[in-house]
Amino acid sequence: MFRILTTLMVALFLAACGETQLNEAPEDMGAFRARVVHVFTDKALKWPLSRDAEASEWNAPMERAMETRLRRYDGAQEYDVAVSLEGFLLAPPGIPVLVNPKSVVVVNVFVYDVARKEYLARKVQMEVYEDTTGQSAILGSGHSRTKEEQIAGLSLNIADKIEEWMAEEHKENGWFDKRPDTVLDAEAAAE
Repeated sequence: MFRILTTLMVALFLAACGETQLNEAPEDMGAFRARVVHVFTDKALKWPLSRDAEASEWNAPMERAMETRLRRYDGAQEYDVAVSLEGFLLAPPGIPVLVNPKSVVVVNVFVYDVARKEYLARKVQMEVYEDTTGQSAILGSGHSRTKEEQIAGLSLNIADKIEEWMAEEHKENGWFDKRPDTVLDAEAAAE
């Protein structure tokens, strides 16, 4: 029994070490540059059992996380990225160790190629969970984090998941590959 508990505690501690950071190393995003980053939260649904929160409380944290993550790319091609918060559950306090609910959100993501005037992605739905920390692994995030901390953490995880997904699409499907027309436009602007 002791061995099982020790293994469980080590696994929880290791999971906590992978917490998402705001300024992680940039992904390979080719010629991507964000022209506009939209965040929509007005129609978000609060799911049963969630802590009370207004949809408007998500605006600033989500905008800050998306802007920080996507504005660091300065490629030659412009894209618009929109994310719509569809629903959320902010974990309430549970029973430490036994019942530790995790916060979760569902978002829809849109990516628009400005030059080609076409969507690369239209309404791609993602489910995003909060990170587990050393404290939340044992107590649950409802005990160890405030509502504002849960929203900020989830907002960062949304931006991180979208950025990683976009980088994967670039790698696998050629999103954000340099196009000959943008190379010529950049050379003409330099002259």
